[in-house]
Amino acid sequence: MSMRMSAESRKNGLRPSPAGSFKTSRRKSLARNWELYLMLAPVIAYFVIFHYLPMYGVQIAFKDYIAPKGVWGSPWVGFKHLERFVSSYYFWRIIWNTISISLYQLALVFPAPILLALMINEVRSRMFKRTVQTVTYAPHFLSTVVTVGMLFIFLHPKTGLVSFILRWLEYPPIYFMTEPSWFKTVYVLSEVWQQAGWGTIIYLAALSSVDPQLHEAAKVDGASRLRRIYHINLPAILPTVMILFILNIGSLLSVGFEKVYLMQNSMNMASSDIIATYVYRTGILGAQYSFSAAVGLLNSVINMMLLLTFNRLSRRVSGSSLW
Repeated sequence: MSMRMSAESRKNGLRPSPAGSFKTSRRKSLARNWELYLMLAPVIAYFVIFHYLPMYGVQIAFKDYIAPKGVWGSPWVGFKHLERFVSSYYFWRIIWNTISISLYQLALVFPAPILLALMINEVRSRMFKRTVQTVTYAPHFLSTVVTVGMLFIFLHPKTGLVSFILRWLEYPPIYFMTEPSWFKTVYVLSEVWQQAGWGTIIYLAALSSVDPQLHEAAKVDGASRLRRIYHINLPAILPTVMILFILNIGSLLSVGFEKVYLMQNSMNMASSDIIATYVYRTGILGAQYSFSAAVGLLNSVINMMLLLTFNRLSRRVSGSSLW
């Protein structure tokens, strides 16, 4: 019957229904690109198993989790743990430390790869350019433990290289790793040193798409090098800059736990205690699983709201967005 109807529809010049054509095109796409879908399957499985399925455990943020009863058997308490965190003594200190480190990092770490990429792109000596790239890329491959160990060695108040330079300049030694006022600066500057070179890869790739004829025409018109960078190179990488800026804003409150935890001690706790370390201290060490889950959930919700907000603003202002 269906074959007769399809034959009659073709005979009368009628097109198949949109739903049927969509299903047919989807099957053809699957059959034609099955190798690509097969390669994509492990990635999808990873996110489903390790990121989506564990989401059912988020409900313990609204429960008094009791291990023998399990997640489903524990009693509901609503927003009790969130209210406890907001009214706690450490709330404002933790929020301020997290936001200040994030904004400090955004102000220095984010533009550093852009400036470095623009400078490397202007270098004409291929050997010098490769040397600079290798030197600046190398710190990215150091582990967090090694990086923090180097900080302790270089910033030691008696035997450190920085202290030696300070004594040579007739300045008193500074206890960088124990002074709360120096913690954020040491953390952010070390991030610039470690991540700036690696971040230039994306911007150099974007700069490679710039048409050389634009620079030749600008030279004929008498434009200086700075004007060519401002009017040609910067607009070329602006979409990339906006996308990476949105991603950085989306993780504004997610300051790296490992490095902060390794640099943290009882002397600089007033300046180094952030949401991630507080969740670890209360959840893992203090076995307050529901409370730490509530704090972590609040952090994730705020990050998601920031991501959605700045993505929408970017789409309206510059036309570049994640979606």
